Amino acid sequence: MELTQYQVDAFTGTVFAGNPAGVCPLEGWIDDSLMQKIAMENNLSETAFFVQKGDVYELRWFTPTVEIDLCGHATLASGYIILRELAPALDKVVFTSRSGILRVSRGDGDLLVMDFPSQPPLPCNAPAELAAGLRAQPSRVLSSEDYLALFENEDDIRALEPDFEILKGLGLRGVIVTAPGEACDFVSRFFCPGVGINEDPVTGSAHCELTPYWADRLGRTSLHARQVSSRGGELFCELKNDRVLISGRCALFMKGTVMLP
Repeated sequence: MELTQYQVDAFTGTVFAGNPAGVCPLEGWIDDSLMQKIAMENNLSETAFFVQKGDVYELRWFTPTVEIDLCGHATLASGYIILRELAPALDKVVFTSRSGILRVSRGDGDLLVMDFPSQPPLPCNAPAELAAGLRAQPSRVLSSEDYLALFENEDDIRALEPDFEILKGLGLRGVIVTAPGEACDFVSRFFCPGVGINEDPVTGSAHCELTPYWADRLGRTSLHARQVSSRGGELFCELKNDRVLISGRCALFMKGTVMLP
């Protein structure tokens, strides 16, 4: 069996930045264990698989070790491949997923816009292992799908050198760290060793939590964000009731063929 696969750098306009995602269109679903093996072989933070069913696409995401419920950058990359390569006449792609209906549509210029659920974080009693794992004491901790650890400034975020073995045992999907940005509204990084990724370069789904927090804190619904990993990425976020619109660019790095036994 042969499968076409793309590798797309998401949340960047140029290759070698943003977050690389594998994108594998399928004519029909293959065995879950085979998709997991492909994701493990790719060794990217996520590989997305989708199957067209009428006017919608069923979408699933795998890290190198597990299937996950929601992934932003691989959704943006999948929408990019459909709108650029597979169905360029479309203006919008509708996905069904474990997290419900997700949409990717054309935005201004070369931006693509994702429509995701808002996941507002709430105050929580942070375990002592969180600060130990970050090797730094956040000023405040909230939680939703992940722990959201707040710091005072961008330099604090860039300087973090976590102990990933400690963070792996915290229980939630991962740890988002965030602070006000110097040249944008806020910056963040995302650590999720529990699902096989020590640091995710740019995380669209984390902005389902970051956007409602910063919209409330800054008193406005449109926000400019940067994820300050070593690769870095840029996101434009808008809170609309119980949804978050997350816009970004993509760059196609590779198209190839997966050779399966």
